[in-house]
Parts: sequence; C-alpha cells; structure tokens
Amino acid sequence: MPDSVLHVEDIHKSFGALKASDGISLDLYPGEIHALIGPNGAGKSTLIKQIAGGLKPDAGRVRFLGRDVTGLTTAQRAHAGLGRTFQISALAMQFTVLQNVVLGAVGQSGLVFRFFRNAMKDEALVSRAREALRRVGLAELENSITAELSHGQRRQLEVAVALTLSPKAFLMDEPMAGMGAEGSRVLTDFLQELKKEAPILLVEHDMDAVFALADRISVLVYGKIIATGSVDQIRADAQVREAYLGEEEEEAL
Repeated sequence: MPDSVLHVEDIHKSFGALKASDGISLDLYPGEIHALIGPNGAGKSTLIKQIAGGLKPDAGRVRFLGRDVTGLTTAQRAHAGLGRTFQISALAMQFTVLQNVVLGAVGQSGLVFRFFRNAMKDEALVSRAREALRRVGLAELENSITAELSHGQRRQLEVAVALTLSPKAFLMDEPMAGMGAEGSRVLTDFLQELKKEAPILLVEHDMDAVFALADRISVLVYGKIIATGSVDQIRADAQVREAYLGEEEEEAL
C-alpha cells in the first residue's frame, strides 16, 4: 500500500468532561475518498477542525505528506496543500462569484485581506480562479452576486475556492448539505473525478452519496472510530448497524 497523504495519529480532544475525540487514528491514501460518518454529536466536525488547524488537539498528531503539521495554523496547512470546504458557508455573500474565489485564494495563502484589491488585478491569480470556476461548472456565473446563487451553487463555489491552491488533499465537511437530488448527483460525479487528482476526506450525512463515493468508510461514535472498511464491510458490520446505519436507514424509509 502507498504511503498515506494524511495520517491522523491518536488524536484526543476534550471539552470539560466531554471527550469529543478519544484516541482517533485514520489515514487518507492517494486516489481515494475516505468517508467519515456517524450520528450528530459524534465529533466529526471537531476532528476536521483539528486536522485543518482551527482547533489544537490535547494529544496526538497530524501528519501531512510525511510532515508533522500539528503545530501549523490553518493558513499554513492550506498553503502546504490541505484544502478545505466548510459545513457552514464561509462565503462573502455581497461579493461576486469570481471575487469570492480570489478572496479565498488570498485568505488561504495566509495573505492579509488588505491585499485583496491588488489581488483582483493579479492576472495569474484571477486566471487560476476562473479555471477553478470552470471546473466546478460556474464559469458563466463569475459576475453574479454570491447571495443570488442557489444553495447547491454555493457549495460548488466553496469547492472552487479550495481548488485555487492546487490541494494535495481535500477535507470536505458535508458538501451535499441542503442540495437537491440533481445537485448531489452533479457534485458526486465531480468528486469521483477530483479524487484522481487529490484524495478526499469526506464528512457527509447523505448515505446514498457516501455509498456511491467512498472507497473506505470510518464510523465515528462518541469520539471513537468503531469501524473502518469498504462500503460492503461497513454495511455488514453489526456494531455499525446498531450504532448508526440502522437508524439512518429507518429515517430514509
């Protein structure tokens, strides 16, 4: 098996008596989508924040491309090639679509916001932003105000922002949230192609999308990973069905 692109080793994080991360370890390998699933409150978003750099673990470490990045900031990790999309939109709604992508590239590079106006005059940066928009299918909307986009288009825009720094891996926190069936299908097809370029650690509640996309799945319950395996292995795991999948499947009926 090839070396992992991302390696999370024995991560612990507590908030008072609550153990949000209780000895979590996982790997992300080249060319794969590794889905992280679990019930609400399992600690998925807390783990993603620790991997991305927005939250410091109490113990454990994060290695990215063979380098220990546990002490790096979010911007430093992004600059190193760790791309992230958010569970809750971080877009500037009053800006145009193109401005948002350029702003995201500037911000994720760790540059100061005051350079944004100059950035819009940077032909190379704007060209990179336009290419990212083309790839996610939003090129024709570059001059639209972001607030006017549909929810699904905003999720696509967030992916375009992450693409601007040519990530070596993606962290995606519920990219399908709020999307209709058609939007989910389009994004699913796009992510299947994107993983060939950079692997994806995917947090997602849409189990149809997870089962369609994931090469491997890890199940997080009460801060602990209780199982990791292929789609078929996870479907057949009695502990997983009892802790999570049975409840999800009942809700889908």
